[in-house]
Amino acid sequence: MSKRALIAVADGSEDLECVTLIDVLRRAEIEVVLASVEDRRMITCARGTRLTADAMLLDVLAQDFDLIVLPGGMPGAQRLADFEPLAERVRKQAKAGELFAAICAAPAVALQHYGVLRQRRMACYPSFSDRLSGCSFVDEPVVVDGNCITSQGPGTALAFALTLVEQLVGRSTRNEVAKAMLV
Repeated sequence: MSKRALIAVADGSEDLECVTLIDVLRRAEIEVVLASVEDRRMITCARGTRLTADAMLLDVLAQDFDLIVLPGGMPGAQRLADFEPLAERVRKQAKAGELFAAICAAPAVALQHYGVLRQRRMACYPSFSDRLSGCSFVDEPVVVDGNCITSQGPGTALAFALTLVEQLVGRSTRNEVAKAMLV
């Protein structure tokens, strides 16, 4: 059975993180559903890249996903934080022991707001670490703490995406994807 990943996006999501996540997960033959929290499928990323989501987030939230991922970027991370149906779904994912992940501003802005970082080690864009409470900021590119995976930002997006592949489908697939990408 194929693994499924939900990537939630909004206007202002970080371009490089979004595209890297989509690309690397699909190279690993993980079914990726890119879903918009906006009132339309077309979103404009923080640097002007336009992406067309596969679905509206509200239309897919009831589906099962092996992983839910939040890219960073501002104001995208704040828009994800403010979307209560997404917050509820991530809380449910976390409580069920299923994988959830965020990169850049999203761990500190969205995951912190959702209340799913308590007692966890996590990474985020370093200048956002002052927004954290109840968890431990770790200044590392990617941090895995149980079912929560976090990362620092655009420059760590490839390592983050490969770590997500490893968590979902194993080290050998991660190594195959990395080798094919000359990583």
